[in-house]
This record gives sequence, C-alpha cells and structure tokens, in this order.
Amino acid sequence: MTEDLAPRELRVLVAVDRERGFSAAAVALGMTQSAVSHSVRGSERKLGAVLFERGRSGATATAAGERALAHARRVLRLLDVMAAEVRGARSGAEPDVLAGPLRIAAFRSAALHLLPRVLGRLTARHPELVPEVRIVREVGRGTAGEVLDGRADLGIATIGTTSPVPPELVGGALLEEGYALVHPAGHPAPRSLPLVDWTENCTSYTRDWWARQEWLPPATVQAEDDGAVLSLVSTGYGMAVMPELSLVGAPSSVEITDLGPERPTRSVGYVTTPELAASLAVRALIRELRAVAG
Repeated sequence: MTEDLAPRELRVLVAVDRERGFSAAAVALGMTQSAVSHSVRGSERKLGAVLFERGRSGATATAAGERALAHARRVLRLLDVMAAEVRGARSGAEPDVLAGPLRIAAFRSAALHLLPRVLGRLTARHPELVPEVRIVREVGRGTAGEVLDGRADLGIATIGTTSPVPPELVGGALLEEGYALVHPAGHPAPRSLPLVDWTENCTSYTRDWWARQEWLPPATVQAEDDGAVLSLVSTGYGMAVMPELSLVGAPSSVEITDLGPERPTRSVGYVTTPELAASLAVRALIRELRAVAG
C-alpha cells in the first residue's frame, strides 16, 4: 500500500517545480537544500516513481512528476479552501463570509470583456475575495489544462461537441457567440482583401463552416492574438472572421458585417473540478458568470 504524503511534502514538490530547482525551493521555503532533497526522495519512494530529472540547469518534472504535481496543487488548494470556509463560517442566520484568493484562467477576449463585469459584481458582494486572473491562450490544453494542473480554480473555456469538458472536470455553457466578418469601414469590396487570422481562432470547431466558404481565401497573416488581428484590419490591411467577444469596443475604423443565420458560433463556458465546484467562492463566481452572460 502506498504511504500517504503529508501536506508539507506536497508543498516541497510544488516549490521545487515552481522554482525549477532544489536550492531555490529551499530558499523559498526557508529550509536547507538537504532537507528539500530528502523530502523529494521520500516522496519518490512513497509514490514509486522519479518525479524530477536533476541536472545542471535545475530540476525538471518527469511525466510522473507532472501528474503528481497536478494532484499536489489540487490537494493543497482544497486544504486552503477548507481553512478559508471554516474561518468564514458564522453561526445562526448570518451568511458565510467569502475571503481569500480565487484563481481564474481565461482566454484573452473573455478576460477583457466578460470578467470585468463579473468580478465587479462578485467583489461588491464579497469584498474580502481576491480574484487572481491569468490570461491563457485557448490552444492545446488551454484554460481547462490550468484547472486540471491545479493552477486555477475555474477556467473560462470554449466548449462544445468538438471541445468537450474534460472527463475529470465539470462545467457548463455560459453564452453562444456568433462570428462576423470584420473589415475596414467603407471598403468597396471587403471580401477581396487578404484574410488575417490568429492561432486561437484556428482551434475552433467553426472550421467546418470555414471550409465550405469558397469566398474565404487561406489566411496570409497569422497574428499573435485577436487584438493584433483587429489592429491590422482597422489599418486597412485585410479582413477577418471573428467572434463577438473579440469585437467588443471595436474601433470606428472597422465595420462588422453579419454572416447570416448560418454563421458559425462557439460556446463559451466554465470548467472546474468536482471538488471546487462545491466550494462557496466558486459557486458564487459561477452565479455571477451566469447572471452577466445571460
């Protein structure tokens, strides 16, 4: 039977990964390097796997180590949530006081145009909550990966039939945003312009729609993000097909043309762990997300 790891051992593992080395982790934790090394070796013995590759450049998590670290972060976060909720509990009819950090991962347009209203409402009701927002590119594992790895309590993600909620997580849809054609204002033939695109847009399941549009040429420019795309279009460089959140506050130098009832759409939703979904702070955040998105 595998021996249990104590919270202090989990904290050592997370610190070694975060600091990319045993010496730096020791400084961060106020421990000696030998104590950190001893703790990691003990964790590896208990788990039966090498968790870090040691080298001159520091410590790098192995595949087994990455898996262990994801669980370690999530366990430590649940301990923090437990302490915060117990401290915030009140007797009688007085409501619970929500306090402490609330970690959110969001892709750029959601962070810029959806979260500010949500967090304004949330912190007005719970002023002792401290939202921490990380902008994560919605490519690869995206925001869901941040939640799975224990780096975020909730992720704002694109979800749908081809981008389902990972089986280890729970979540739900918040809004369905349509795509529109964006082009320089007043251009006489916007569909003749070069197509500007960005990597995150390429991952959308709306690509099936794109493939059927004979008027859409291959993209000649791949920008870093939707903000760069909008800037290029506004200066007259080209056209783009962009989702609604990316077009909030678009400058007057661009024109937004509806693509009709058959336009592509994408679902924007949230993902979290089953354990954190029951926590008071995450539940409060989901309520505000639904209120603003609805």
